[in-house]
Amino acid sequence: MITDMRDATFKETPMDRAERYAELKLEIESLVAGETYVPARYASAACLLAEAFRPRFFWTGFYVVDPLKPEELVVGPYQGTLGCLRIPFGKGVCGACAAEGQTQLVPDVHVFPGHIACDSRSNSEIVVPVFDADGKLAAVLDVDSTEFDAFDEVDREGLEAICKILLTA
Repeated sequence: MITDMRDATFKETPMDRAERYAELKLEIESLVAGETYVPARYASAACLLAEAFRPRFFWTGFYVVDPLKPEELVVGPYQGTLGCLRIPFGKGVCGACAAEGQTQLVPDVHVFPGHIACDSRSNSEIVVPVFDADGKLAAVLDVDSTEFDAFDEVDREGLEAICKILLTA
């Protein structure tokens, strides 16, 4: 069992992270069940994820599809430093995720074509699409790290499982 993810001497293993993601999925699912206000769902998930994996998760939050500009993402609930306000589909890691509807796992954002540096301290990133109950893209979950190559398949699987239930629980 994970005791304290902020303990500098603690080295998380893939199994520890997979277990923590499974626990978080259940916690988030229970927390958002019946919640009708979508920003509350996003805010709760961002908070729980950021706290569970701090300091590896430097910035954790959502960019939401703007209903008035459906080809743009607008910053939603997040934990971390100031985020970009708007990101067009197809621009940067978040925009690529939105345009393709596929998770983007980027070990070094500095070599990603068209990367948008909202905070120059970010070195790696994972962005996961969030679909509503009708299968329409509603948002993307963006997680940045100051570490290079901070995310792997365990993170992909865990975050995708959480994003899958976020708007459907």
